[in-house]
Amino acid sequence: MQKLRVCDARKQETVGQQACLQGWIRTRRDSKGGFSFLEVNDGSCLANIQIIADNSLSNYETEIKKLSAGCSVSLEGEIKESGGKGQTTEVLATSITVHGWADPEEFPLQKKRHSFEKLREWAHLRPRTNAFGAVARVRNSICRSIHDFFQEESFLYVHTPIITASDCEGAGEMFRVTTLDLETIAEKACQLDYSFDFFDRPSFLTVSGQLEAEIYATALGKVYTFGPTFRAENSNTSRHLAEFWMIEPEMAFYELPDNMDVAERFLKRIVTDALDRCSEDMEFFNLRVDDTILATLQSVLDNEFVRLPYTEAVEILEKSGVAFDFPVRWGIDLQSEHERFLTEQHFHAPVIVYDFPRSIKPFYMYVNDDGKTVRAMDVLAPNVGEIIGGSQREDRLDVLTSRMAEQDLNAEEYWWYIDLRRFGTVPHSGFGLGLERLVQFVTGMKNIRDVIPFPRTPGSADF
Repeated sequence: MQKLRVCDARKQETVGQQACLQGWIRTRRDSKGGFSFLEVNDGSCLANIQIIADNSLSNYETEIKKLSAGCSVSLEGEIKESGGKGQTTEVLATSITVHGWADPEEFPLQKKRHSFEKLREWAHLRPRTNAFGAVARVRNSICRSIHDFFQEESFLYVHTPIITASDCEGAGEMFRVTTLDLETIAEKACQLDYSFDFFDRPSFLTVSGQLEAEIYATALGKVYTFGPTFRAENSNTSRHLAEFWMIEPEMAFYELPDNMDVAERFLKRIVTDALDRCSEDMEFFNLRVDDTILATLQSVLDNEFVRLPYTEAVEILEKSGVAFDFPVRWGIDLQSEHERFLTEQHFHAPVIVYDFPRSIKPFYMYVNDDGKTVRAMDVLAPNVGEIIGGSQREDRLDVLTSRMAEQDLNAEEYWWYIDLRRFGTVPHSGFGLGLERLVQFVTGMKNIRDVIPFPRTPGSADF
């Protein structure tokens, strides 16, 4: 007998087939006529499929009438056309096997609707809820689209190190990796001697694969990384995680306008695929999470991204008459409230702000001829603000080394990065996009902890 997923068994063309379905009970409703209606979900789609189990089944009284939310079952039967509202098919069961029970007095995911915050306490169970099942499916679609987009545009997928001795962002908020016995060192009040450490130097979990990706871009043309990154920022906001996934393309012979073009095409592809592949889940988010999300995403597809110099962005904000929590002046980094004003209230479209002050950007960004700004870009999206950060990379040896000195970086530690400017340097560009921020944007979920399977935040490393 053919095994079918619930998403497939719900299709009209399966009517009349004998099939085996496997999943978890959502609800059971008993009828006075000697049969029960079971709602079964297997995670393949948002909707359940209705199972009709009558009292002719051998285990009807002993097991089926005791089923409750969370129990796992396998069932066989005939798929029939359903007369019920909102469902195309249902299954008339000929056998039902119970694999695992869930005590209704103890299983926390009963009919009561829990807050997303409460569900974070049950990270091992929350994927069984409608919302988190939908998040997982959309996240999966986005990951597939990321690879599809870059592969179709002839990028090579490169795996960059998770353990590194370089701080790409220069912020110093990195997790240290060591094999030294820190407890003994603390007890004896000894100084750290890295000659005894595994890597013979201070080493950390990466905050970005950009610098290493540049190595491959300057040899292979166009590459992208997609992997976990880490930031030891002691922040408990709805926008921060200690562990998250980053997409980072790097492109040789690309200048800033080319970089913008790729970023815009990339975001539009992600949105298009999510709406096409996850339409049922997206309707759910529009109904239950953010009733503007479908309109927002459609506007992303319908509008060209506004390209706005930083100086003009500041002028718009200063003249807006809005009393921002963070006052606006030239030289500051734009805050979320500024970014959202530009996208949601002023332009009503995504905005790419570019040419930022050099003083607020890292050493590797190309310095413009004015000496005051760098060829950086932030792609701003409605509802979330900055969603992509990127730049044209500094390819001039003398300018790069002076920028490193300006930011008190030890050039000897970046000797290999400097070598890229000594041996066949080229104009090149790239950007970084946090996967979780992207999932937030597409789903409308408000807290970043709810779009990653197992959030890592200060004081929390369970599961």
